[in-house]
Amino acid sequence: LRNNGDGTFTDITRAAGLLDFYPSQTAAWADYDLDGYLDLFVGNESTPGFSAPCRLFHNNGDGTFTDRAPELGLDVIGFVKGVAWGDVNNDGRPDLYLSIYNSPNKLFLNRGPRDSSHFFEEVAAAAGVQEPLHSFPVWFWDFDNDGWEDLFVSGYYYNEPEKVVMDVTADYLGLPFDAETPRLYRNNGDGTFTDLTQAARLDRALFTMGCNFGDFDNDGWLDFFLGTGELNMWAIIPNRAFRNVEGRYFQDVTSAGGFGLVQKGHGVAFGDFDQDGDQDLYHQVGGAVEGDVYANLLLENPGNDNAWVVLELEGTRSNRPAIGARVALYVRNEDGSARTLHRTVSTGGSFGCNSLQLEVGLGKALAIDSVRIRWPYAQGASQIFTHLKLRRKYRLVEGKTEPLEVPYGGVVDR
Repeated sequence: LRNNGDGTFTDITRAAGLLDFYPSQTAAWADYDLDGYLDLFVGNESTPGFSAPCRLFHNNGDGTFTDRAPELGLDVIGFVKGVAWGDVNNDGRPDLYLSIYNSPNKLFLNRGPRDSSHFFEEVAAAAGVQEPLHSFPVWFWDFDNDGWEDLFVSGYYYNEPEKVVMDVTADYLGLPFDAETPRLYRNNGDGTFTDLTQAARLDRALFTMGCNFGDFDNDGWLDFFLGTGELNMWAIIPNRAFRNVEGRYFQDVTSAGGFGLVQKGHGVAFGDFDQDGDQDLYHQVGGAVEGDVYANLLLENPGNDNAWVVLELEGTRSNRPAIGARVALYVRNEDGSARTLHRTVSTGGSFGCNSLQLEVGLGKALAIDSVRIRWPYAQGASQIFTHLKLRRKYRLVEGKTEPLEVPYGGVVDR
């Protein structure tokens, strides 16, 4: 839908070359060739006897797109349930992960231009990220704030639907269960990942559909919320929320935070809708059958005393919303220590769409020393911004030297 700028939209799907009739539940934007225009990968669902190859729609820069998946080796055949872009090796080029139900997952490293085209290399086995075999949503994030993008892939074992509620109940009671667990992969910085699922206390029966990540308490560590469910109307499974404890493990805060709703969750978005400095949560819910409906949910964050800053990036040579930009925030804490927080501009997980502005919790920071941005452009360079205050919103424009403070809610110094 093209925004006409007057409160209306025009459907230009066919004219743009994006009309497709394959079944799909997942897609993700990225500028894979770093030419300043956002491209679109669509993960399709192939089944026995029916092939639905995935698509990579290259942005031609004139309002149209061309499918380049076949020539780049990305026309994957499989029951693809989640796709995510992330920069695995910090080379500035977005890499691609596919969550494929009932098959090994795939990780394609973006090797850049080769022979007037582009080259992707599939490395999931070598990187150690093929599992879980029964998977659903996926995202890249830097959960431990070390500057390397990590990977979360949620499990979903549906071959025995009558056991779903039994497995979830067993998990709550600390009993053995048969459900597929998620995987939390830490990026080792050398092309491989380490499975930290058990160490991070995430070896749980989750049955995740819609989900996403954000920062519940503005402590600077990324948390996440899971919308759970199963097709049958009788399946009642609480949604789940997990708090990141300094990048070491995750606490189940479902009950403490009031997140344990039993409606089936299909889409989750974090965003500061009331502009008070903390991230709120929107949850799209409802089952697969007509009678299994419920009103969507908007959960307002009651807030806390931790510091924060909101950054709206604007690309000039890079794509305008700066999707794929890597941001490092350098802050000073109350005790005089220094801290670095790492964020990437993205929409978050594969079943939901977070705010594109970075809403960053800063914990007990007293001041922001600087913000460094690596813009997603082929000839892009890092840029450093200074003179930012806490509890403010700034627009950071590629190529301009000074941050622009913009109005944001009823912001006051505290």
